[in-house]
Amino acid sequence: MNFNNILTETKNSITTITINRPKKLNALNQDTINELHHAFKDADLDGDTKVIIVTGSGEKAFVAGADISEFADYTVEEGEHLAANGQKILFDFVENLSTPVIAAVNGFALGGGLELAMSCHFRVASNNAKMGLPEVSLGVIPGYGGTQRLTQLVGKGRAMELIMTAGMIDATKALGFGLVNHVTTQEELLPLCEKIAGKITKNSSVAIAEAIKAVNASSKDGVNGFEVEIKAFGKCFGTEDFAEGTTAFLEKRKADFPGN
Repeated sequence: MNFNNILTETKNSITTITINRPKKLNALNQDTINELHHAFKDADLDGDTKVIIVTGSGEKAFVAGADISEFADYTVEEGEHLAANGQKILFDFVENLSTPVIAAVNGFALGGGLELAMSCHFRVASNNAKMGLPEVSLGVIPGYGGTQRLTQLVGKGRAMELIMTAGMIDATKALGFGLVNHVTTQEELLPLCEKIAGKITKNSSVAIAEAIKAVNASSKDGVNGFEVEIKAFGKCFGTEDFAEGTTAFLEKRKADFPGN
C-alpha cells in the first residue's frame, strides 16, 4: 500500500513507522489513522518483522494531537463514532498486536499523540519531549483511550490532575511517573529504541506474543489475568520455540528460534 502521511522501513527485523506530517506537527487526521492501521497490520503479518518502532518526523513532535478541524462541527453521534472507530482500527489494535511496539517519543505527544504512545507496549522519550492530554481545554475529553490508559500507567490521582488541568509534563517527570521507560537525547532516541528492539528480536516471538496477551489481560474488565497467563503458559509448551529454547539452554548454546 502506498502511504501519503507515513513512512515505513524494515531493517534487522525491526520495522520503523514514521508519521510524516511535519508541517502539521504530525497531527492525526483520519487518513493518517487509516494509514497507520494498515502499516501496523502489514508489519504484524510480516514474518521478517519482530519489533515495530513508531515515531514522528522532525525534531518537534511525535504527534502534537488530533486534527481538530476535522471534527469541530460533529454531532453527538458522530463524536461517538469517531472515538469508537479510532479505538478499534488504531489504538486498541496497536495495544493488542502480537508484535511488540515501541513508541519513540521525539517531542510533543499531546492528545491523540499521547494516546497513540500509550497504546504502544512501552515508550522511550527524547529529553525535549512534552506529554499531556489537553482535551478539556477544548470542551471535550480524551476519546482514544486516554482516560483509561493514562490511569493504568500513572495511577488515578495523577491521571485526574493531568486531564483536569490540561497540562503538560516533561520527559523527566514522565519517567518518574512511569509513563515512559527511558529518557535520552534526541540524537540517541532511535538508536536506543533499536538497541532495545535488538534484544527483543533474540527471544521467542511466539512467547512474546503470548506474554503481550497475558499482560494486557491484567487491565481488562471481567477477564481473569491469572487464567489467561496459565493458558498462555501451557500453550507455549506445544511450540517449536519452546523445544528449541529448552534444548539450547540444556546444551548451553544460544537459541535459534524458528518462530512457531
